[in-house]
Amino acid sequence: MKRRTGTAAQESPETRKRRTGTAAQESSGARKRRSGAAAREPLGVRQGSRRASAFLARRSLATHRRAWAAVIVATGAAAALIGAFAFVIGSLLVAAPPVQRYAGADAVVAADQKVSYTAKPWGSEPRTATAYLPERARLDRSVLAAVAGADGVAKAVADDSVPLSTDDGRPAVGRSWPSAVLTPYELAEGRAPRDATEVVLDGSLAAGGPAPGERVVLRADGTARTYTVSGIARTGHGGDAPPAVFFTEPRLTALAGHPGRIDAIGVVAEQGVSRDALRDAIGSVLPERSGVPGSDRGVRVLTGAERGEAEHVDALGGRGDQLALLGSIGGTVLMVALLVIASTLSQAIHQRSGELALLRAVGASPRQLRSAIGREAGRVSAAAALLGGIGAVPLGLAMRSLLTTETLPLPVPWWLPPAAALTGGLLVALLARPVALLAARGITRLRPAAALGAATADEPSEPGRFRTVAGVVLAFAGISSAGVATTQSGQAAGAAASGAAMSLVIAVALLGPRISRIALGVLGRPLRRAGGVSGFLAERAASAHTRRLATAFTPIVLVVAFVCVQLASGPTMERAAGHQASAALRADLVATGGGAGLPAGAARAVRETPGVTAATGVLRSAVVLADRQAGEPVLTRLPVLGVEARGLSGTLDPRVTAGDLDRLTGRDAVAVGADRAKSLDVGPGDRVALRLGDGTRVEPRVVAVYEHALGLGEFLFPREALAGHVSVARDQVVLIRTGAESGADPAAAVREALAPYGGGVTVRAATGDDVAIAPPVSDGDNAVIVIGVGVIGGFALLAVVSTLALITIGRRGEFRLLRMVGTGRRQLRRMLVLETGLVTFAGLVIGTAVAAVPLTAFAVSVAGTAPYLPPAHFGVIAGAVALAAAAGTLVPGAAGGRFVLGRRAV
Repeated sequence: MKRRTGTAAQESPETRKRRTGTAAQESSGARKRRSGAAAREPLGVRQGSRRASAFLARRSLATHRRAWAAVIVATGAAAALIGAFAFVIGSLLVAAPPVQRYAGADAVVAADQKVSYTAKPWGSEPRTATAYLPERARLDRSVLAAVAGADGVAKAVADDSVPLSTDDGRPAVGRSWPSAVLTPYELAEGRAPRDATEVVLDGSLAAGGPAPGERVVLRADGTARTYTVSGIARTGHGGDAPPAVFFTEPRLTALAGHPGRIDAIGVVAEQGVSRDALRDAIGSVLPERSGVPGSDRGVRVLTGAERGEAEHVDALGGRGDQLALLGSIGGTVLMVALLVIASTLSQAIHQRSGELALLRAVGASPRQLRSAIGREAGRVSAAAALLGGIGAVPLGLAMRSLLTTETLPLPVPWWLPPAAALTGGLLVALLARPVALLAARGITRLRPAAALGAATADEPSEPGRFRTVAGVVLAFAGISSAGVATTQSGQAAGAAASGAAMSLVIAVALLGPRISRIALGVLGRPLRRAGGVSGFLAERAASAHTRRLATAFTPIVLVVAFVCVQLASGPTMERAAGHQASAALRADLVATGGGAGLPAGAARAVRETPGVTAATGVLRSAVVLADRQAGEPVLTRLPVLGVEARGLSGTLDPRVTAGDLDRLTGRDAVAVGADRAKSLDVGPGDRVALRLGDGTRVEPRVVAVYEHALGLGEFLFPREALAGHVSVARDQVVLIRTGAESGADPAAAVREALAPYGGGVTVRAATGDDVAIAPPVSDGDNAVIVIGVGVIGGFALLAVVSTLALITIGRRGEFRLLRMVGTGRRQLRRMLVLETGLVTFAGLVIGTAVAAVPLTAFAVSVAGTAPYLPPAHFGVIAGAVALAAAAGTLVPGAAGGRFVLGRRAV
């Protein structure tokens, strides 16, 4: 040691400098080599990590295949539901009314059926709201000459139609003989009509009937008239439209009742004129407006598939309503699907938290665990996406069959099925991995030493702070947004209420463990007393796993809340409207004329019948009201009635609170419902700006305010004010009041008075249940309700089964332990039954409470009553939920009986 020290001391400074430099060089080289090795080492580690992750994912999928199967079923159903809604919405977006009546026309000129309203919202640029008109907007007859003179037009024909029926009650439509070319019809026998006493019959009407030269009885305006058949016409164009009867043009114009206006103009182009050239030529000669006094409707030139819009004027308006309702329900569907996917995946990961913590404790890195979980979720989501994509197409076709109608058939273009399947499957595939990684974040972030303790620790009994805050915020938002339902009407209000219920359902899912503790505090003691040993085991298992209990009843809360809101909103409105209609009804008989209705002369004929003291014809229509909601411009279609003031008090009592209904005469008067008058801030003597059903702007003077608006509509007009602005000026019903002292049968006398108006007229006793004074719910709205309740409710029930099955499968170790310590098979089965009852009862109670919040706000504000759901409907809901819960809990428990319940586990 001394010699080395001395030698070092005797080194010259130059030698020491060279030695230090060499060491420095060697150290630098060593550092570079070590750095290169370090740079190469992570690549191998990463490859090994990927292999380890793949191995863990494969083993986990094989070990937990039953749990993952339940997840695949639930998420696959969610993908199918999302894809089915995408299918239906896509089909509706490209749907167009069929071309039947104008199949032989190259173009159709018609008034625009849309109305617009522009307003400036708070702190924003002006915005425009649009809505379709409920009645046909007509053209001034002077437009016909301008169209006929356009370049490339070979023939321009005025087209009008009149509903009529044959002597044996078959419905038909009356048209002018010049318009036969628009379908086209051709004479098969005879000749064209020459005067007002002759007609040409459609071949379907003439089959087995009158031949040319013979007589036929037709009812075009209510009164039977005899005509001579001059010819038989046939067309090669099929369809479900009523058969036609052709009159001379002057006779048809007189029957239509609006001589200065026409429904539309059919155009036949000259040979070789293209569609675009014809459109441009006609557009260049058209006036800016339709020319009808009081109307600002524009004029449209329709070609190709657009021609059907002139035939079925209400089809696109119905499509817009269906799209709005489906969009609202579709948002709920998306939230339901996200909740189910998140719930099932989180539960599947949470049940393996001990296993994941043990892997972390024995050296698995966070990256390996995250990769393994991501691989599992990816494979599961791929299977679910494939399953859901396959199921989306038949489910979408079934939903489409409910929504398609004769006036708006829903097409299925070639690209729609794959696009819908891809939409649902892709959404599930994109959501599965992030949700799974988020659910496992708490375990993967633990240090190995801490993970060892977490592997055997009990689950936390309370949710985290963020989850609690989010749940409270959503609960407050759901209660607050329930007020939005009060600004809507009809089924739209039900859709708004379901959105508020959805917020509350998510709040329940977030606050589930806390709600579970409350539920156990209420139901735990009765459960122990009623169940004995099994009740004690069920109560202790639920108390030890409140998070699991919350996961179990959340899908039940979802299905109960959603279905109750959808099923109760309509009956609540209908029940309140029925009560108001019964309270307003003073008639004891009602006459109806079938689908075609009754002309104005029917009410006059009934009024002159002996024993009748009053008769009121009811003409239904709708108006468009421009208003603002939260500063945004909105256009609302509201149902209205047209009545005659003469004798009105004998048949209807709207319960007038201000003004006088005797002044409801002429074309400048209107009565307003009390709630609508309050929102518009109008009263007797004020004027209210409205658009009638055909778009005509009016500002009638308010003569009365009444209470029974739900039963009678938002506005009451004089019949003469509406008759010229509806597609068909026919009364839907005639309300009849007979004298108490009349000795003869008044119903028989009324039938005799209405005999000239056709065999389809019926007379019956007027009751609140039989008489629907306000317009009924449309078939399209009913179809949307069926979709909302049936399809989404069925999916939610499937989510109940899948979630409970997943939970039951994850408890096999717990069941084995109970069998090892001496629990009998019967006791264990009874424990499962009691737990199922606890989950079902808690879910039903909480779900009903969640639904009651938006429904009560909606019912009290809009209908002035408590929400109403028929007891039978709620019984079906409760029974379906109980069956789903039993299937999800008892069937998997019995399936595992060979290992747990079938014999004593050792």
